Amino acid sequence: MKFPSIFRTASPMRFDIKPRHYDPVKEEIEQRTARIKRELEAEGLLSNGKDQAIEDAYRSAEGSSIRGAFTQGSPIRNKPSALFSSAGMLRMIILLVLVGTITGYLYWGIEALYTLLYIGIGIAVVLFLIRLKGKTNE
Repeated sequence: MKFPSIFRTASPMRFDIKPRHYDPVKEEIEQRTARIKRELEAEGLLSNGKDQAIEDAYRSAEGSSIRGAFTQGSPIRNKPSALFSSAGMLRMIILLVLVGTITGYLYWGIEALYTLLYIGIGIAVVLFLIRLKGKTNE
């Protein structure tokens, strides 16, 4: 059984490669057939039925279908980050707690340390209960 932790450890990134095969000859043939089908439909010689999906796929892009596929961005760049997940924010919180503890001890003595200890324990209990409630809802 795993003990609950205040900090979340990063899970390892999985290597998932999706191969892309680009065949320029096949793509050129498909573009030609789509263009010829459009011309025949425009002349009224071919019915506009089940090949509508193929026609729509090639109507918007006359060029290569792989063109622009890598410029849409990776999922890593678009990943939203939580406020407390960044290392800089965590360092800032630790620094503020340390400065507050030292300042409180110098001005008010040991009572300030006990007060901060009780506040910290209270916050830890509340966070633990929130995390436990979130796991039971799943």
